Formats: sequence, C-alpha cells, structure tokens
Amino acid sequence: MAVSTSCFSWVPTTASNWKLRLLPFNEPSTATSSFSSCSTINCSTEKTSREEGHCNRRPLLLGVGALATSLLAASPLFAEVPKNYRAFVDSTDGYSYYYPSDWREFDFRAHDSAFKDRYLQLQNVRVKFIPTEKKDIHEEGSLDEVVNFLVKHRYAAPNQKATIYDMKERTIDGRNYYTFEYKLSSRAFSRTSFATIAIANGRYYTLVVGANDRRWRRYRDMLKVVADSFRVLDI
Repeated sequence: MAVSTSCFSWVPTTASNWKLRLLPFNEPSTATSSFSSCSTINCSTEKTSREEGHCNRRPLLLGVGALATSLLAASPLFAEVPKNYRAFVDSTDGYSYYYPSDWREFDFRAHDSAFKDRYLQLQNVRVKFIPTEKKDIHEEGSLDEVVNFLVKHRYAAPNQKATIYDMKERTIDGRNYYTFEYKLSSRAFSRTSFATIAIANGRYYTLVVGANDRRWRRYRDMLKVVADSFRVLDI
C-alpha cells in the first residue's frame, strides 16, 4: 500500500519538502473556495541537519476539487482513511500515517511531525527518524530483542518502571514493521503507548502514539489505528 512520490507530481518544483494532509470527503471543509473540499499543504525549508531536527511548518489552504479526487483514486492510502481520521503523507521524508481528525499539529522537539488532542496535550502522536546503514528492521534483531531493549533501555527513564503488554511483527508491501504496546510508570505519572518502528531509505523510523494511563482504556482502540497505519514510502 505504498504511496510513491509520483502521486504528488503536481507540487511546484520551486518548493522544498512538501507535506500533504488530506481531509476526508465526509468532513466539511472550512476553507472559503469554489471547490467542494480542501487540502492542507505544509511547506518547510531544508535545514542543515534535516535528519536530526524538525521543521517549522506553515499551512496553506488550497482548493483542490477534482485534483483531490484523482489523488484518492490513485492511492489506496487515501481511499481507505477511516471515518474520523485524516491521512498525513510526507512524500519527501518517506512515511505516512492516520491521525484523529480533531487533533492539531504541533512542534515536538527532535521530531519530524506531531499531532495532539486539542484539549489533552499528552494524548498525541509523533514521528522521528535517524540515519542508519541498515536496510531492514530485522537487522536490529528479533522482535522480542528489539522491543525489550528499546522500552527498557531507551524509552524508560531511570525512575520509571517499564511494562510491555504486546508486540507484533507485520510485513506490508515487502517492508517489515515492529509494533508494540508498553507502559512507563513512576510514582507521579503513568503513560501507555503504542510504537511502530521500521527501516527504509537509510532511515530508522519511529512512530509513538499514547495517552496518560487514566485515559488509555477509553482511547486504546482509537490510538491503535494510528500505530497500525504507519507506512514507510520509497523516496
């Protein structure tokens, strides 16, 4: 279900690093336009250390009409967007995912993209990547080895207890993904999350989506859709 950059050949060649966020057709558009729907396109300039930093994005509202229809027809990603979700596609950095349609974009340090609940900032999704010479997540180790190392030695702070609830491996369009559910807790605070990791394009991608522990049971299924939707794209 990969989306190639050719789907976005209409983007002006003078722009650098376009990111596209397409509103589902079942959601009314707020843009004043003669077209029936709109897309939000975020443009950011390249930074010296693009792999390690994040970009300040500036949204532009454009009427797309028939153009949006052609994008939907060309990409299964757009055609299958669940109700109450939107698709975020970064064809420059090579990844995509769904996020709840009422979430808002925000800057999260050292991450390439991030969205959060409009009222609950700790209920959010974010994506980052780092350079790697590896070609596949299997080169990092088995599912059990990689997940246990990440959660206990990378994600957890010294004062936090790490609990892993579930982990699974998937292969989609020839790409391998590890997705896992885990909880980090301390005396003052607990947060439960899903993470999906994959390697492609010389990059190690990580998506994390979570909520505080009190709200996890209520929103778990909604957040799982986000984690399972993550895809890496050829760039």
